[in-house]
Amino acid sequence: MKLVKNEKLENNRHELQFSIDAETFNAAVNEAFKREAAKYNIPGFRKGKAPRHMIEKMFGADVFHYPAINDLFPAAYDAAVKESGIEPVDRPEAEVVSSSTEDGAVLKVAVTVKPEVKIGKYTGLKATKKANTVEDTDVDAEIDRMRERNARIVPREGKAESGDTAVIDFEGFIDGVAFNGGKGEEFPLVLGSGQFIPGFEDQVIGHEAGEEFDVNVSFPEEYQAAELAGKPAVFKVKIHEVKAKELPAADDEFAKDVSEYDTLDELKANIRKGMEEQNESRNELEVENALVDQIVESMEADIPACMIETRIDEMVRDFEFRLQQQGLKLKDYLKYIGGDEAKFREGFKEQAEKQVKIRLALEKVVELEKIEASDEDFDKEVNRIAEAYKMEADKVRAIVPEAEVRKDLAVNKAIDFIKSNAKVTAEKATKAKRTTKKAAAAKAEKTQENTEETAE
Repeated sequence: MKLVKNEKLENNRHELQFSIDAETFNAAVNEAFKREAAKYNIPGFRKGKAPRHMIEKMFGADVFHYPAINDLFPAAYDAAVKESGIEPVDRPEAEVVSSSTEDGAVLKVAVTVKPEVKIGKYTGLKATKKANTVEDTDVDAEIDRMRERNARIVPREGKAESGDTAVIDFEGFIDGVAFNGGKGEEFPLVLGSGQFIPGFEDQVIGHEAGEEFDVNVSFPEEYQAAELAGKPAVFKVKIHEVKAKELPAADDEFAKDVSEYDTLDELKANIRKGMEEQNESRNELEVENALVDQIVESMEADIPACMIETRIDEMVRDFEFRLQQQGLKLKDYLKYIGGDEAKFREGFKEQAEKQVKIRLALEKVVELEKIEASDEDFDKEVNRIAEAYKMEADKVRAIVPEAEVRKDLAVNKAIDFIKSNAKVTAEKATKAKRTTKKAAAAKAEKTQENTEETAE
């Protein structure tokens, strides 16, 4: 390959012209002939046995030129791009200028490239880091969630209340006739959960085990079963049992049951530590975002639309992959939400545009500061990927595109550079209220009393 022309056009377009020598071109033409000769029928010859010159005479001297060019183009184009120093961001539009067995081939491509980027100040930026405060109420709320997850559902006497589980038989009738799908036996209905149509659960509340009664409701106008939509119905209901949620007491025994810790205080300390670590990570990320946003605001760049569309494509593919993990297809998901693919893609546009801008701004910092990912950085990333996907490091190294990985690592180092050269002010922390052991014991005792009253 020889680069003949390297010209900058308008609107981030670039034109390259490059040639392929006659020897390389003729070898590719001959390979194309061997591969495709069987496609051509020549009188007097068995299929695939006609000589090359006979096929060329009947179908044109350049009949095998285009297959040969298709074979040669990828490597020749990549070499031309590398020599010209451009960074394409879209597929090239290719044109054959000339081709002959005597002179080889000359190709011309027009392609969209990364825009020229200018950024303002990127050192000495200012940001405020939130205080890392975990209140006792935050820890207690997590303890309560753990108690909810470990709650027991136990039978109780008395009238059913919201939050209780009523074990019921039911059968629905419209105009005195039972309808399909309207019957159930010993169904555990959580009252207030909204599992049944509006009004049903409210009418079960206040009844107790052994009672039989009617529930009068109307199906919603937009009900999924069209034959039932908007119609009044009567459900014959019998309650077999009323069950209530019994929460375990927040004490040392609870801590032993749900964790590796022997005391509630130790469990709370571990929860607090985890929350503080999460807060720290979130606060650091918010600082990074605030600093990078300032650089993006000062950035000047004529961003090609294809870069936004490419990022949207990637985001859609990621979303589609997550759906597949749940056993759903994108087209089915779009039917469920009543949308179309165009509107769905439009929903990613703002986020995609921001991500493209951030990437361009950080790449400019990489360029200006001559930031590079070292061999050690690359090796660490390979090992991280290998550990995450349970693969051998050598296999990962053979699969991942090293140049792209190094670019990503350099961008991450640019973020570290920006942070280390910024003025980050720590927000003043409000003193977290710590529950005394005496107050905690009193609260646990009160909780136990309430639990026992509920069970009674």
